[in-house]
Amino acid sequence: MNKSQPKLMDMMRMKDIFMPHIEQIREHVYFSNEIGILHGDPQVFRMLIHQKPPFVINDHRLGFIVSGEGRVNFNLVDRHISAGTLIYLAPGTIINPISFSDDLEIFGFALFADFPMPFAQGQMPSAFNGQVRDFQLPASEADIQTARHIFDALWHLVHQPDYHRPTATSLVSAMMHHYDAIYRRHAEQLSASQSREQTIFDRFIQLVNQHCAAQHQISYYADRLCLTERYLSTVIRQTSGVTAKEWIDRALIVRIKVELMHTDKPVARIADDLNFPNPSFFSKYFKRLTGLTPGIFREG
Repeated sequence: MNKSQPKLMDMMRMKDIFMPHIEQIREHVYFSNEIGILHGDPQVFRMLIHQKPPFVINDHRLGFIVSGEGRVNFNLVDRHISAGTLIYLAPGTIINPISFSDDLEIFGFALFADFPMPFAQGQMPSAFNGQVRDFQLPASEADIQTARHIFDALWHLVHQPDYHRPTATSLVSAMMHHYDAIYRRHAEQLSASQSREQTIFDRFIQLVNQHCAAQHQISYYADRLCLTERYLSTVIRQTSGVTAKEWIDRALIVRIKVELMHTDKPVARIADDLNFPNPSFFSKYFKRLTGLTPGIFREG
């Protein structure tokens, strides 16, 4: 069996990992059906990353690093994260931890399905409305301190008997607005200084992560970016060393593996959902890129 398929790291899986150690880590972890909170301890974080990554998540996660550094692949792209970094991961994010320093310290929370989200449909701040699947942003000391103040208030609140949930929702809203302001400020600065080629590549990767399930052809992404297919292909290869078609294939294979491993859908239904012309073409495509048929991969 190919051991690199993403595994779902949801609320239930995290509870299974943490509960046997809860007496030792209680001061650094909080869990309910609504929210999970990680309060800094490097050992707690290592319990997660030692669970044979890569992982896929199905909830919103926000965090920030106060010490240490690491390398992580988020949604096909390698990132270096270090103290002073804000992190957001959207539902569907694929996470592949690579390496971390011993002093890595992260504060953050996950908003599970039962959490009462602070924004109505269509009113999410721009950083969280689906236009990006993840971001990692350098933040000033003042920005990190603000995030820490909001986080500490939330941590204190959830430990009160019968805590007031609308207050927790408001604190989450405050944190998301804080991240959104930094995200928009960073985007404005980046657009002013970034090369045209890098901007095209970043936008291409965002579009691939959002639309690969339905759109498999380079022509779609070229049209969305108002570029010729030839020019887009040249820019992507020169910028990343990987062809545009390979980026699309990578994202699509990850999506297929998640469907095979974490749903009971028949292969024919997955092929249809992911816009393949027929199950035979789907199976040949998957085997060509992974060396396994969908059925063998699922059974392994």
